[in-house]
Amino acid sequence: MQSRTLHFSFAMIVFALSVVALVAETTQAQVKTRISIATGGTGGVYYPLGGGLAAMISKHLPGVEATAEVTTASVDNMKLLHADKIALAFTLPDTAWDAYQGQLKGLSDKIGVRALAALYSNYLHIVTLDGVGIKSINDLKGKRVSTGAQGSGTEIRGLRVLEAYGISPKDLKSQERLGVAESAGAMKDRRIDAFIWDGGLPTAAVLDLGATPGIKIHLIPHGDSVAKMAAKYGPLYFVATIPKGTYGGVDADVPVAAATNLLAVHARMDESLVYQITKLLLERTADLVAVHQAAKEITLKSAVVGSPVPFHPGALRYYKEKGVKIPSGQ
Repeated sequence: MQSRTLHFSFAMIVFALSVVALVAETTQAQVKTRISIATGGTGGVYYPLGGGLAAMISKHLPGVEATAEVTTASVDNMKLLHADKIALAFTLPDTAWDAYQGQLKGLSDKIGVRALAALYSNYLHIVTLDGVGIKSINDLKGKRVSTGAQGSGTEIRGLRVLEAYGISPKDLKSQERLGVAESAGAMKDRRIDAFIWDGGLPTAAVLDLGATPGIKIHLIPHGDSVAKMAAKYGPLYFVATIPKGTYGGVDADVPVAAATNLLAVHARMDESLVYQITKLLLERTADLVAVHQAAKEITLKSAVVGSPVPFHPGALRYYKEKGVKIPSGQ
């Protein structure tokens, strides 16, 4: 009797393992395409939006499984795209343009970057604390400043803004190269006097900093840098306003340099897949708004405005179906 029971139990185990193997094999067969989305640091906007987009793709595109990857953002995202390590990338337009032109720092190759859609505006934040003596850009001289993570679009844009005022990293007491979450932490610990961050509104790490007891933040206005930047680098930037009340301690509107974020792919990406992702992005935008309110800016009309690089044929196919014309020069 005991032998029969053991035999029965063994048979059940074998059957259960067979079922598990069959389910795993079936699941694997259903997922034909796996793609990665290069985003940014966890304290910014790229990462939550990338996570939301990955979830949408995995849920609504049969046979496609997407994951969001933490990166140092735009510059590294372009390099990852070039190396075929990711399929989709969030990027700033100036970084995408440098990549397209073969002028990306640390990489001499021209990158076959193509736009899928323009997303939302990025606002350059220059964040400082009450009591450290920084009221204007020129007051950054001799201070401890984080200019953004190495390999980020923040670093590129931030240094260009400083350049417009005749300031270089050599004019600072010290230059840190930290992401937004690390910068906010360093400011809480009083290890830096100011930091530069380029992101959507609101940015979680800056929100948290502004809500920290005993800390009052200030955002330094620099809207008048845009004209000089445009004269040197082209019409990639515009003046925008961070409204008062966006963050705790910000009691007045702040004019800043802004640009439009892009969702980019490589020219070699499958046209049909790009078409499907473009359609999904623009027809289920509400799903992304639930993840982050910056996605409220994503519309069919604005999706084709602000890219200095060409659109992918798959995206163009969708826009043509919808009767949306790409502005001349893009």
